[in-house]
Amino acid sequence: MKDGQIGIFESPTGTESEFIVQNDLAEEDEEPAWVRDHTKVQRKTAAIEQRSALEKRLQAIRAEAVHHNQPSEQQQRPRKKYKPKAIEPSSDAAESQFALDDYDSEVEQESSKVRQSVNDHGVSSANLELMEKLGLAFKSPGNDDAPPVDEVKVYFCSRTHSQLSQFVREVRRVDLPRPPWAGKLDPSDNVTPDEKLTVKHLPLGSRKNLCINPQVSGLGSAAAINDRCLELQQPDTLRENKCAYLPKDESESLVNAFRDHTLATIRDIEDLGDLGKELGICPYYASRASIKPSEVRPSIRILSSSAREALGLPVKGHVVIIDEAHNLMDTILSIHSISITFIQLKNCRTSLGIYLQKFRNRLKGKNRVYVAQLVRLLDSISACLASKTDTQIGSDGIISIADLMAGKGVDQVNLYKLMQYLQESKLARKVEGYMQHEEQAAATDPKSSGKQTRSSSMPVLNHIQSFLYTLTNPATEGRFFYERIDNGDLALKYMLLDPTYHFKDIVEDARAVILAGGTMSPMDDYARHLFAYVDPGRLKTWSCGHIIPPENLIAMPVAIASDGTSFEFTFEKRSSTQVLDALGESLISLAARVPDGMVVFFPSYAYLDQVVNRWKIPSSSQIQPGNNKTTSASSSSPSSIWHRLTSQKPIFQESKTSTGTVEDVLTAYSLSISQPNSRGGLLLSVIGGKLSEGINFSDALGRCVVVVGLPFPNTHSAQWKAKLEYIEQSAAKRGENGKEASREFYENACMRAVNQCVGRVIRHKGDYAAILLMDRRYAGEGGRIQGKLPGWIRDRLVNDARRFGEVEGRLREFFEGKRRA
Repeated sequence: MKDGQIGIFESPTGTESEFIVQNDLAEEDEEPAWVRDHTKVQRKTAAIEQRSALEKRLQAIRAEAVHHNQPSEQQQRPRKKYKPKAIEPSSDAAESQFALDDYDSEVEQESSKVRQSVNDHGVSSANLELMEKLGLAFKSPGNDDAPPVDEVKVYFCSRTHSQLSQFVREVRRVDLPRPPWAGKLDPSDNVTPDEKLTVKHLPLGSRKNLCINPQVSGLGSAAAINDRCLELQQPDTLRENKCAYLPKDESESLVNAFRDHTLATIRDIEDLGDLGKELGICPYYASRASIKPSEVRPSIRILSSSAREALGLPVKGHVVIIDEAHNLMDTILSIHSISITFIQLKNCRTSLGIYLQKFRNRLKGKNRVYVAQLVRLLDSISACLASKTDTQIGSDGIISIADLMAGKGVDQVNLYKLMQYLQESKLARKVEGYMQHEEQAAATDPKSSGKQTRSSSMPVLNHIQSFLYTLTNPATEGRFFYERIDNGDLALKYMLLDPTYHFKDIVEDARAVILAGGTMSPMDDYARHLFAYVDPGRLKTWSCGHIIPPENLIAMPVAIASDGTSFEFTFEKRSSTQVLDALGESLISLAARVPDGMVVFFPSYAYLDQVVNRWKIPSSSQIQPGNNKTTSASSSSPSSIWHRLTSQKPIFQESKTSTGTVEDVLTAYSLSISQPNSRGGLLLSVIGGKLSEGINFSDALGRCVVVVGLPFPNTHSAQWKAKLEYIEQSAAKRGENGKEASREFYENACMRAVNQCVGRVIRHKGDYAAILLMDRRYAGEGGRIQGKLPGWIRDRLVNDARRFGEVEGRLREFFEGKRRA
């Protein structure tokens, strides 16, 4: 962080404030040295004064919280209970709110951007002015009006709020010593002399997480909440219907109180919502005032440039830490990829038809032109997708932009101008608002039963609009695909192929970037496919050894079964009845040796189902000469592998289509293991499934993890063909071996999934477990696959026991040693 580098760290288990203050000023080479020195002194003095004043206020709040366990009465002042009045939608006047404003020319629209009531950040211009004022100038009584120095901040990004909550719990354990710049405490401050500094922590969330207006938060979806929030800020919204929690000039003291209470103690995202309710102020907007004085900002939205702009989160000069970064490239690709279905297109077209039927006579000028263009474009895409009606479930293929835009007159559509129109006119919001109005009216009016309605009330035009934006992306950046999905519908997907560009602005602006995770291996992909443009001297990789002693882990590849069957789970050979039966017999033996819990990961849900069906067949009919196919069985025979396996340990199975939740399966598995005189439990899971990431199988829950095969992606799918082709072409442009680069990328994708699974079982320094990799490829190919395992597993890998009998002996010794200990 000090040297402004990019770190890729693998670890299977804060910045000094004084340093930040002293090093925050950039050098100005054109100025004389004495000018630079004088400026540094001035800035450092101002920063110290502001930080000391802020720290004094926060310490006073913490001291008062100890006595009263709540915000002070002067600052709390809850508002009167907000009782919004519903807008009656039955009159023509109410319907007129859904009509489009005049849109005469792009020239006028350029000037109208200044007059927009709501800007692209999702804040009304008046409120944006106030936010900027409150975020830069803290005008609480007695406070210095000078803006706080925007010192180096730490953005901590993870995938889910639950992971951010874990981070919050860890930050609460941190005690920062009182730095020299803070000076001595005044006895009148009611703070003990050895008071530690608290990290000024600000969790960042969306309206969906932070909205406290029940009439808005109750809408459910993020899109609906965002739209309703913006509607309540419109100038033409009746005063009594505006949101009472939105910051106003007269609520400036409440915003400042929210800021100080937020920074005084370390709060989770839910705590911010509770604080907003206590003070009667919107947490989403009031938290803007806390952004600059905060030091650590957890967020799951930092990867999206639009989210950063909406929240006002500059990363320039700050530190960005991405936790659970093994999925970073996939996450970036997912954020900028999108899928729509034929049914959604049909519903969208129906909505537009109903809307046009109502407002056709009020559409003039450019409104009429652009709405007609949108209709033609949707019809063209629908026709292209409909031409794939003979597609089988699961099959897919590439669609070109030319195919999508082959409809009549679509070649004359200027996509950039059409996208600008959709953004400026708010057509999607108008159409969806009117459709909801119509559906509400139809629900209460029996005479409206004959009206045309959509087959689904789910708002889709906003989603379709997001998809249409991808039509303007560079052709080399992504591809379009069609696929017949499980419910029989056709899906049209846009898949981004290269995450580099969409992460580049963070890398170039941030002071330092750190990618961290428990299983980051193999690390080559990050340098090659995310930081190819970065000076190699700026990249630092590091893999941490595990905290457990060597004798607490045993890892072994298993190449050959007891009967001599080769464990080769390639797509061509893994369905062999001989391989399936050998696997079952091996797991029966392992279940008898492994105490407590045992977790087995399979390459896919389909293969897990195939294996289970085979194991449930009675032994007398298991092997049928000349037939390697398996048949389904609804129950297991006493002579079946399944029954014999169940007699060793109760079996719990993850299912893709099961009505039960992952929590239900985990709860049942945990209870089975915790029961007195328990035989433990056997959990059958899927690599890349819900149980393969973020779940802790610590202690008795995971004494052994077995990985069956290697989960290589399907290279016959159109999406993986396109991805590997893109990798190959990109490598060739850099003068590298394209075939080798695509093979490396393909293998790395597989091994990252494997590494996530095996990382589930060792969770603390006293834990112990066995890891078995069942496939001959883990033991062969010149160590190529083994080299992609995390260092803490690779260093403990036993390679001289590859037959199952030898593996079983080593396993018995391992667990006997633990029982003696």
